[in-house]
Amino acid sequence: MNNAPVRTVSDAKRDFYAHHTRPINSIYRRVVDELMVEMHLLSVNVDFAYDPIYALGIVTTFDRFMVGYEPERDKDSIFNGLCRSINSTPEHYRGDAEAIKASVNGMSLGDLKGLFENLGDGGDGLRGTLASVAGKEKFKYSRPFGIGLYTLVEAVATGDDLKDKETVEALFNTLGEKLNMSTDKLPKDVELYRSNLEKFAQAQEVMKDMVAADRKKREDRKKAAEAEAEAIVEPVAAAETSESGESPE
Repeated sequence: MNNAPVRTVSDAKRDFYAHHTRPINSIYRRVVDELMVEMHLLSVNVDFAYDPIYALGIVTTFDRFMVGYEPERDKDSIFNGLCRSINSTPEHYRGDAEAIKASVNGMSLGDLKGLFENLGDGGDGLRGTLASVAGKEKFKYSRPFGIGLYTLVEAVATGDDLKDKETVEALFNTLGEKLNMSTDKLPKDVELYRSNLEKFAQAQEVMKDMVAADRKKREDRKKAAEAEAEAIVEPVAAAETSESGESPE
């Protein structure tokens, strides 16, 4: 029996900042904090089981909500810190996420939906993962799992497949039923995710405008200061030349 104390959110945060030591920028800080807490709470939940669809949800959430982060090079360090904070690695998460997403390459939405049929028969690859979820007596559903599932659907769907809110809700109600999970949370999480992506994109545009305006103000101040300095330096230089008896020319 493992008698080790359950890790706390404070433990996870300490480990995160041990691996990523730079401050996190403005609107992105909330994204990182929420992901960190969510990953930690799931990692210590006795009913939670890691799977590639969950990993895809974590990776997709991070990559999409960290678009535009500056400096760009810090993103790898931040994601490494998130994974290390729960005693995992970015290679583990990204490797599983890429593999499960690659497994639907060339599929149509109909092909993907077909994998959800007769899951009691088991299978390999993605179908095996879905069968494992459907067969669990106490499957711990999580928001990242829902986002991972949406990412798979998004990868095989056409633009029209996901355009209508009611169609998307009906689709994920069906998929949730096939996985023997509550159909209350999955469609809601998918819709909230889609809505948050739109809002975050708008917030990023506002931030870009603010940064551009601030940059222009700094440039204008710099030009004004340079012009003022030149206006002061020229008369002084002329006066010094006159006092020395030399012609300004």
